[in-house]
This record gives sequence, structure tokens and C-alpha cells, in this order.
Amino acid sequence: METEEMEDMFESSLNLEEIHFKEGYSEGYEHGLVQGKEEGQQVGLKSGFEAGEELGFYRGCIDIWNSVIQLDPTRFSDRVQKMIKQMDELVAKYPVMDPENESVQEVMDGLRLKFRAVRATLSVKLEYIGYPKTAQDSKELGF
Repeated sequence: METEEMEDMFESSLNLEEIHFKEGYSEGYEHGLVQGKEEGQQVGLKSGFEAGEELGFYRGCIDIWNSVIQLDPTRFSDRVQKMIKQMDELVAKYPVMDPENESVQEVMDGLRLKFRAVRATLSVKLEYIGYPKTAQDSKELGF
């Protein structure tokens, strides 16, 4: 009987290690899911804000240029007016409510390209810089 009791004691010790390993793994996995979701939300919020900010910049430029065209239709060449119209169409085409849409990057790249073309044609030193990135902003967003 003593041999069986010894074997049971060793077996329960081996099982104890396995039980603790499984519990630790399970707890770590759950913690990782929660942390990953929270970090994903923060990154998504930041990325969405940056995309919206850039779209807003282009929208503002388009609105100003369209106002100039309304006041003086001869102020810009037909070519520049066409590029401004194309920018306007690209902003309207941006899938704001569907950020996982594959065309997001394509539309944004097209906007940037058209903006550089208009800027160069008009010889304007205008550039999208973005919201100033400070250490405090990063801390507030959890980065």
C-alpha cells in the first residue's frame, strides 16, 4: 500500500503543476484579450482622428478654392478647376463610415497627389502638417 500512496502523492504533485500552468495560461489569455481590445480601441481612435483631421484639411482647401472660383471664375485655369473638382469627388468618395474598406488608402493617396498637383500649379506653399504631437497627447491617449 505504501507504494501506491507514494505514487498517488507524486501524481497529485505532477497534476498540481499542470493545473497551475493551465490556470495561469487561462488568466493570461483573458488578460491579453482585455488589454488587446483596449489598446486596439486607442489605436483606432487615434488613427480615425488623424484621418478625419487630414480629410478636414483637404475639405477646407477645396471649400476656399471653390469660393474663389465662385467670386472669379477666371482666377484658376480650367486644369486647376478640374483638379479641385476631382479632389472634391475624392473627399466625397472617402468611406467615412466604413474604415475597413479597402479603398481608404487609395482615396487618401489620390487626395494627397491631387493636393500636391494643385499646390504646385498654383505655386502655393501650403502643406498638411497635422495636429501637433506632444508628449502630453501621447500620455492622454495611453501611448
